[in-house]
Amino acid sequence: MKPISPALQTHLSQEVTTLATCWKLTRRDATVMGFTDHDRDLVIGAVTYQAASGFTPTAVASASVLGVDNLDVEGMLSSGAIEEADLMAGLYDHAEISVFQVNYTDVSMGTLPLRTGWLGEVRMQGGRFVAEVRGLTQRLSQHIGTLYSPSCRAGFGDARCTINVAALTVTGSITGVTSRAILRDTARTEEGGTYSYGTLSFTSGANTGLSMEVKIYVPGEFTLFLPFPYEVTVGDTYTVTQGCDKTFETCTQRFDNAVNFRGEPHVPGTDRMLETASTRSEW
Repeated sequence: MKPISPALQTHLSQEVTTLATCWKLTRRDATVMGFTDHDRDLVIGAVTYQAASGFTPTAVASASVLGVDNLDVEGMLSSGAIEEADLMAGLYDHAEISVFQVNYTDVSMGTLPLRTGWLGEVRMQGGRFVAEVRGLTQRLSQHIGTLYSPSCRAGFGDARCTINVAALTVTGSITGVTSRAILRDTARTEEGGTYSYGTLSFTSGANTGLSMEVKIYVPGEFTLFLPFPYEVTVGDTYTVTQGCDKTFETCTQRFDNAVNFRGEPHVPGTDRMLETASTRSEW
C-alpha cells in the first residue's frame, strides 16, 4: 500500500490526471539533484527538479516473490546536469534514488512513491546514459558466506591477506601521456608485471583522489583497465601499488604468503568433472 494524501488520491480517481514523474538523486558526497519529465522545473521540498535533463524511465516492474525490482532510467549527457566524465569518475556509483509522481498543477498534494533504491550499472550509448535502479530487494540477492574458487577471495592487503601494501607502494610523476589509459613514467624501472593488477591513484591534477587498476605494467609504462575520466597531463603525481593476480603461484612465489591464500587451487574444475563423468560412462 503506497501512502498518499487524500487530495492526491482524489486526483488519481479522476478520468484525466496531470501527473509528472520526478527523480531525486543523492550522491555519496551528499550532492542532491532533481529531475522531472515535466516541461517546466518543479520545486518540491526545497529541491528544484530540472525539466531540461531529458530523463525517460522504463516501466516499473515489481513482484510478490521478492525478486529484484526492474527499472531503467535514461537521460541525455549534458554539461548542465550529468557529465560523462563524472559518471566515469564514479561520482554516481551507488547513489540513492527516489522516483515518484506529483500533480504538477498542485505539488502541495504530496507525492506518489514509485521506487526507492540505488543506482547500479550505468552505461553510455550514443550521447545518452542508461542507469539501472536497484530496488530494496536487491539486498536480499547478495551472497552470504564464501564460495569455492581456484583464485584467492581475499582483497590484496586486507586483514585476510595480511600483506603490507604500504611497503609495496611507490610515488612518481607522469612523464608522458599516450591516452588517459596509457601513461608513462620513465623513472619506473622495475621489472615487467610488478604493478600489474595494482592500483594507480593520482595525488595531483584533474584526477586527484581517483584510482584505476593497472592492466599491464612494463618498465616505464602503465596500461590501465579503464581510462581516467579527466585529462592527464605531464607532471601529475601519483602513487601506485604492486598487484596480485590472485593465483596460488603468485601468492607463494612472489609474496611468500601461501598460508593466507584464500582459494582452492587444487579443487577440480567443471572441465575435469565432465571429463571424469565421460570416462565413467564409457565403462
